[in-house]
Amino acid sequence: MMGPAHSLSGAAAWLGVGAATAAAGHPMPWPVLLTGALICAGAALAPDLDHKAATISRAFGPVSRGLCEIVDKLSYAVYKATKKQGDPRRSGGHRTLTHTWLWAVLIGAGCSAVAVTGDRWGVLAILFVHMVLAIEGLLWRAARGSSSDVLVWLLAATSAWIIAGVLDEPGSGSDWLFTAPGQEYVWLGLPVVLGALVHDIGDALTVSGCPVLWPIPVGRKRWYPIGPPKALRFRAGSWVELKVLMPAFMLLGGVGCAAALNVI
Repeated sequence: MMGPAHSLSGAAAWLGVGAATAAAGHPMPWPVLLTGALICAGAALAPDLDHKAATISRAFGPVSRGLCEIVDKLSYAVYKATKKQGDPRRSGGHRTLTHTWLWAVLIGAGCSAVAVTGDRWGVLAILFVHMVLAIEGLLWRAARGSSSDVLVWLLAATSAWIIAGVLDEPGSGSDWLFTAPGQEYVWLGLPVVLGALVHDIGDALTVSGCPVLWPIPVGRKRWYPIGPPKALRFRAGSWVELKVLMPAFMLLGGVGCAAALNVI
């Protein structure tokens, strides 16, 4: 899928989690709902860090472009080292390592660790990175072009600072889910994991499928491309994505948000 659909699906997924927790009698504070939705929208772009032409590759200028080069080569090396007889030959690492459940869990755990050990600056760093990605994804056309990069970074930095300040207020959610001393903001890793997995599920719906289960082998393949029957798959950027899925994500996100806030 394309960037906007990934980001919308990520935000909708977290709002759905908020609706589920509210239904279970443990509603999220509204700052957690908002922050998680934005982080999840940004994290839903992150698996494409192995693709030079992806939105994330230009989100942070030369830094992200260089990182994409490294991740692409790393992913390709891991693919070659672990593939089985049934896995096809490849010339690059796109849709391999970063499109697996294991990568999602490791990245989420890393973000939780940074949030806990880095204190406020660690939290701000996580928020800033994902705010940039969320803006790039949700405001795709408006944020395109090198001339807008600085504005996106400024908006993301300002948003991160304000959100961190709100979350630090008593009862606003810094200790949501994990209440023991020193475990504030551990939950920040959860929308990161969810966003990455939602990205993988979205890619699994497309023609190429997605090796979400790696390193668990399926038959003669370790990088088995999970997906529905081929007749139900679509090409990235097709009318199915633009005319059906994106409006559906908007609707589901709106319903999820209303339910999470006990409006409905």
